[in-house]
Amino acid sequence: MSEPHSAAQPRTSPARRLKPAPLLFEPSEATADPEHFFDLESMEDPAELLARSTELTLAFRAAADRATEFQAMAAAQLADPQRFDRLPLAAIAERADWTEDYARKMVEFGRELLRDGAVAES
Repeated sequence: MSEPHSAAQPRTSPARRLKPAPLLFEPSEATADPEHFFDLESMEDPAELLARSTELTLAFRAAADRATEFQAMAAAQLADPQRFDRLPLAAIAERADWTEDYARKMVEFGRELLRDGAVAES
């Protein structure tokens, strides 16, 4: 699995905290069709298609970045030396399918987020 770039270059600017377009969940019958994707395939107007697909792209990027932040915070908590059940970096890396070096970076990033109160901003 390729490693996400978000943690290596954390983006914590206030502009990034803006809410993206909402992701609309697809009905279960729509997911049975592999060609179906948020009803984009049925749009005939290219301007509408570009607008909606751009909204989805931005929403997915924001969701991926936010999920990465939560991964980092969880990794930092699991590696906390004050925890009696703390995990070594190798175990965290294995659970998240990361390299040990990347796990170290994520733990550091997570500690920064926790120290800066990132959880309170959510």
